[in-house]
Parts: sequence; structure tokens; C-alpha cells
Amino acid sequence: MMSAATFAAMAGSVSSTAVTYYKDVIPVLQNRCQECHRPGEVAPMSFMSYNEVRPWAKAIKAAVLTKKMPPWFADPHVGSFSNNRSLSQVEIDTLVSWADGGAREGNPKEAPKPREFYTGWEIGKPDQVLQMPVAVDIPATGVVDYTYVVIPTGFTEDKWIQAAEARPDARSAMHHIIAFIRPPGSTWLKEAEPGVPFIPGKTVNAKQRGAPDQMPGELLVGYAPGLPPTECKPGEAKLLKAGSDIVLQLHYTPNGKAVSDRSKVGLIFAKESPQRRVVTMNALNVFLKIPAGDPNYEVHAQAMIPQDAMLVSMMPHMHLRGKDFLYRAVYPTGETQTLLSVPHFDFNWQLGYLLEKELVLPKGTKIECTAHYDNSANNPANPDPSVEVHWGDQTWEEMMIGFFDVSIDAKAAPAR
Repeated sequence: MMSAATFAAMAGSVSSTAVTYYKDVIPVLQNRCQECHRPGEVAPMSFMSYNEVRPWAKAIKAAVLTKKMPPWFADPHVGSFSNNRSLSQVEIDTLVSWADGGAREGNPKEAPKPREFYTGWEIGKPDQVLQMPVAVDIPATGVVDYTYVVIPTGFTEDKWIQAAEARPDARSAMHHIIAFIRPPGSTWLKEAEPGVPFIPGKTVNAKQRGAPDQMPGELLVGYAPGLPPTECKPGEAKLLKAGSDIVLQLHYTPNGKAVSDRSKVGLIFAKESPQRRVVTMNALNVFLKIPAGDPNYEVHAQAMIPQDAMLVSMMPHMHLRGKDFLYRAVYPTGETQTLLSVPHFDFNWQLGYLLEKELVLPKGTKIECTAHYDNSANNPANPDPSVEVHWGDQTWEEMMIGFFDVSIDAKAAPAR
């Protein structure tokens, strides 16, 4: 007579061998993995066919059991997000059983219809692409200052942007791209020649750079590993006024091989005038002074909501010493609500978190952010635990920015 343990073991074995690539694994890959694991995207290997996936079966098992993949860092007990990439237990069990059962191929006729992607873009085919006309040459070693490129749109009428995506040409050497909207009449980067790479610190003194009229315009879209493109839901869009320029802020990180970059931005226009306008705000603290060796240094920042709005999404940003990040709303009534908790921040994946249901933010609401930094020797990513760390552009320095998108009435001008 078989024991219960023996029977359970046999049942598990049968279950594992019953799982096949075509019937069981492809649906999980399509929903959770192929967005990144396909040619030309951020992942280092493609998961678009059995022959591509099969060699990685054991690695996939290890990655999903440790929840290293897919990258998703939000505390599951706080908030609900439409772009949640975390696997369900059923999906984890399916991939583990497939690997344990020999990674069987199965019957191709049982496969679902392939997921269709537009090659080269996550948002689909853009209505218009704006690309740097002049390449930036990135050296194999050294430090490259933040570089800016002004790209005139040539738009003679206002455009509502339903989706936007920034894509680096030299992905291996790109830390991030931020595409700003520079409205007509702005004097920000007025010394920059359109289309020509420009480094402000080389020609503009610090006093000028800090002046109010030198501040950046509205953020349109960003690129960083793991960061989703801007995709507004139906009825919402970002406004690109007639005569505006797109300004690319480019942060390059030399990686041992000299390359050239001509990054680009793709735009999809709203098919009809939206009811609500999406605007990117932030709470930041530039007065960082993280003590040497401190394993849990706390930093705060806040931003006031100047008019009635709806919270759309959040994206915390720190560098290599970033440890955790929390968003909280403090309403005019004094009530508080935790909006997002990222207990284990990962600099290598700058994720955005899109609310499943937008949240009402009455005028006067404060968005408070709290972050912790590990500047100790116990942080394996720490460039140098012996130094006090301040705000700075480069990865060995630090930042504390709580980006968040809000939507307002499309007919209302954003308050300052």
C-alpha cells in the first residue's frame, strides 16, 4: 500500500510531465514575458519560440521561484495596479512544473494565436517619429555629462498625445532618456542649436542654469530599463502645443565599447479631443546629505496638488544606494492614505506603477514621499560606502524623486 507522501510525489511527477510548452507555457510567456523578451527589446534573450525558450528552462524556474522575474516591486498589500507584472501562483507552478518535467514541447496545434507586436515599438506603430538628426559619439570609458538635444516638432496646431515612447539607439550605453515638452517662448536651453547635441555646463554658468526661466518644460515620456512608455487611457492625453519643441535629456554610461546614438521618440495622436489632460508632477529633495556608512538614511519630499485632480500613476527614482520608497497622500481633511510602497527598490528596473482605478486628489492634497538609502558596505551595489553622498546626475551620486502623473479637466490650464 502506497503512503500519502509517495502518492503525492507521483501526482506531482505526473503533473510536471503533463505540462507542455505549446499548451501551457506559451500563454504565460505571452502575458508576462514577451513584451521584453523579444528581438530588439530590453531583455538579453528572446522567448518567442520553443527553441529559444528551451535552453532557459532551469533559469526560468529559478527566476520565478525567487520572484526575480518578472520585475515587480510594489508591496501587494498596498494599492492595485493595472500593469502588475507579478506572476500568479498558478503561473509560477506551471513554469516550474514544465522545467521539472523535462521542458516538453508538446503539440504545436495546442498553441494559442501568437501575440502580435509592432517591431521596434512597444506602443505600436507611431503616427510620427522624431529622431536626433546628429549622432552623439559615446566613448568606451570615462564620464559623459548630461547631453541635451532640441528637436523642433514643426507642429502648427495643438496635438493631443495618446501614447509616446522614447527609444535609445545605443541601448547598451544609455542610462536614461527624458523627453520634455518645451513650449513656445521658453528660454530654457536657448543657447542650444536645434538638432545639435548640447551640454549646458560647457557654455552656461551655474547661476544661469539655476534661474527660474532655465527650468525644464513638462515631461512627455522617459526611458529607463523596465519603465513603460506613456500610454494614456481612452479619454485622456498629454498636450503638445503648436510650436513646441521636444527636448531630449540623455544620460550615457560608457561600458567599454565606443558607440554612437541617435535616439528617437514615437508619438501616437489621440483620435478625438480628450476629456482629461495628463500632467507629470514630482516630489523631490535635492538637499541630500547621506552619511558615510549609514545603512538606513531617511529622506522626505512632498508636493502640493494645486487644483482638483485624479492620480494616474507613480514612479520612484533613486540611484545605487536606494533602498525603499513610499508614497502617501495627505488630504485637506487631515486624513492620510498610503498609495504605493516599494520595500525593495532596484536601480536596474525603474518601474512605473499605473493605478487600476484613478484616485481623486482634491485641491490642497499633499503627496508625501519617504525614501531610505543604504550607504553601508553591506550594500553590494554601493560605489563607495566611505563617502558622504549628495544629489548628483551620475549613478555614484544620488537622487530622490517621486514622479507621479495626474489628470485634470482638459479645458483647465494646469496651476503652477
